[in-house]
Parts: sequence; C-alpha cells; structure tokens
Amino acid sequence: MSSLFSFIILTYNEEIHLPRLLASISLLNAPTFILDSGSIDRTIEIGESFGANFSQHPFENHPKQWDYALNNFNIQTPWVICLDADQIVTDELKQRLLTFREEDYTGINGIYFNRKNFFKGKWIKYGGYYPLYMLKMFRYGTGYSDLNENMDHRFIVPGATTVWKHGVILEENLKENNIRFWIDKHNRYSDLVASEEVERIHLLRSQTIKPRFWGSPYERTAWFKRLWWKLPRYTRPGIYFTYRMIFQLGILDGRTGIIFHFLQGFWFRLIVDIKIDEILKQNDESSK
Repeated sequence: MSSLFSFIILTYNEEIHLPRLLASISLLNAPTFILDSGSIDRTIEIGESFGANFSQHPFENHPKQWDYALNNFNIQTPWVICLDADQIVTDELKQRLLTFREEDYTGINGIYFNRKNFFKGKWIKYGGYYPLYMLKMFRYGTGYSDLNENMDHRFIVPGATTVWKHGVILEENLKENNIRFWIDKHNRYSDLVASEEVERIHLLRSQTIKPRFWGSPYERTAWFKRLWWKLPRYTRPGIYFTYRMIFQLGILDGRTGIIFHFLQGFWFRLIVDIKIDEILKQNDESSK
C-alpha cells in the first residue's frame, strides 16, 4: 500500500537533530524529502542513510525556503507533513498517522498538530506555549507557504482544517543549550521582524490570514498580531511579558522557564522595537 503522505524537512547542519527525527518517522515508511541550505557536517550522510531525498537551495528566510521545497520536490502523495529538523514525532502521533485514512478527512484540507517546546531540557508548559497548534499536515497542491512573513513562518490552507489535540510533536533545539547560539539566532530574527514591521507601518505588507479571535489557531494568532502592531513600542514588551508570566501562568515554569519567557517574550521584543526605530530614523534621514 502506497503512503498517503510525504515528509518535507528543512536542514542546515542538523547532524545533532536529524537522526532522532528520522528515527521517529522511519516506521511510517513515508517518502521523505530534505531541503538543505549548505550543511557542512554529516546532515546529508545521515539523511541518505535513512533513504531521504535531498535537494539544495540557498537560505534566505523560512517562508521562502518552504515555498521552494513545496514547489520543487517531486511529491506523489496527496498529503504532505512539513517538519523542522529539531522536532520529533511522538509515538501517539505516529499511531494516528499509521491509522490515517483518506476517507475520514473528506472536505478537510489541513491538520493542526499540537507541539511541546523545550528550552535547556525544560518543557515550557505555560506562558501560552502549550497547547500550541501548528498546521503541519495538508493536502499537497492546496496548502502553501505564507510569503507575507519574514520570520514567523506558517502554512496557508484554503478551506476546512481540523485540530489533532492528542499526539504531539516535540521540539527541542539542542544547539540552544548554548545561550550564545540562542542570542545570536534571535538577533538575526529580530532584523527580519523589525524590517517586516516597518513595511507594515508603511502599508507595504499585509497579513494573508484573516484575523479572527474565535477562528482557527492561525486566525487567532493573526488577531493577536494585529493587536500587537497597534500597541506602543517599548511598552508592549513589558505588557506581553507580564501577560505571559501572570495571566498565562508562565511563572509556574520555574527558573529555566522564566528565563525563557523573559528572553523570548521581553528581550527579543525589545530588541525588535529598538531596531524598528533605527530603521525609521535611517529612512527619515535618507529621504531628506
């Protein structure tokens, strides 16, 4: 029996992560496609040992890399599952995929998976990080990468979607156990987010997904992002961090969790706001 779905994975120097991901999906016997952006470690060797199909493409940002992957691999299955290299498919989710039947999803074009995120070995359970539903599985040729985002990549699926609340993917970037790696990575991300928001200020970029508080998980996210853009810079990082700590119970994540919420919910957002003002100032000076 041929598989109903294929896996697509993005990689760049993922020898530390790729073995555990590929091992977690190996029993599904699904075609696996890996788009690499120039790895110089054992990533390709590891992927090929699991029978994965490789292609290379220079990395610009995640949305564009996913767009290239979806449009250039020879996908023959009706569904695709798009995973990051630092994710793992749990046994419960694997069982759902093993028993997946096309006839049970007539009229459904996309499926949200639940995710557990880890930071320095700690499951971040609170602060809005669990449950967290991500559109990871969709009909090939129907779903596509949202190119209206620079960094916060997501897939768009016209039509009906459903949410799998049980069976999760685990996400833990082991490279982030070195805090320098985390800071350097998010410093790069802040460049992308700041330039994107400046474009939104000048009405040069808009949201693809319609903001709806009571809509799908991504429509709800779009609603909160629209609210975020209306809040005053420099004030909003503090508001958001307090909201995560108090109202979303982030304080219950303990010391490691609180460090994560501070870095991701306050420090990163503050750096973005500073860079937005720097870009706006540069634009004003260049226009004089």
